[in-house]
Amino acid sequence: MTNKEAIDRLNELFPYIREYQKLAREVANIEDIFQDNGGKLLQVLLVTELQNLTDSREGNDAVDTNGVEYELKSVNTQLTKSFSTNHHLNGKIIDKYRQVDWVFAVYDDIELLEIYLMTPAMLEPFYRKWQKQLDETGKDLNNPKIPLKYVCENGILVFSHNDDYSLFPAPITNIAK
Repeated sequence: MTNKEAIDRLNELFPYIREYQKLAREVANIEDIFQDNGGKLLQVLLVTELQNLTDSREGNDAVDTNGVEYELKSVNTQLTKSFSTNHHLNGKIIDKYRQVDWVFAVYDDIELLEIYLMTPAMLEPFYRKWQKQLDETGKDLNNPKIPLKYVCENGILVFSHNDDYSLFPAPITNIAK
């Protein structure tokens, strides 16, 4: 494909991208779908029927209609097989993590494959391990990971793609823990 052909194709697609951005801004207050996984965040919020929490980068990521907050994580299996946590993980953040359920979205490139829910009890082995490392080193941890395999084996499956990969509602609030 020549550069001119690529530009022509992008110009053809861009009106749809603009509509996607408009939808993201209207329903989830996502100002830039190309930043911080904004496009993927919109998919997860719509499928799970959660709302984006935009007040603070330090707080949780989403809330349900009952005011229950969630931590959201996503992984692109084309790039890695683990979920990132926090670049400066400390005791205060671990305490915050222990208070909320986590929603893990699994992607193959841009296709949403599955969504899992995990409670703090399910993630406790990681919290203990991280706290032990903090106690031993006295330093913040740099982005410890949660393996995708652990999430798939221990989490509650909330959403699994259908044959055509179209999205459909799978509300988190309907999941029995």
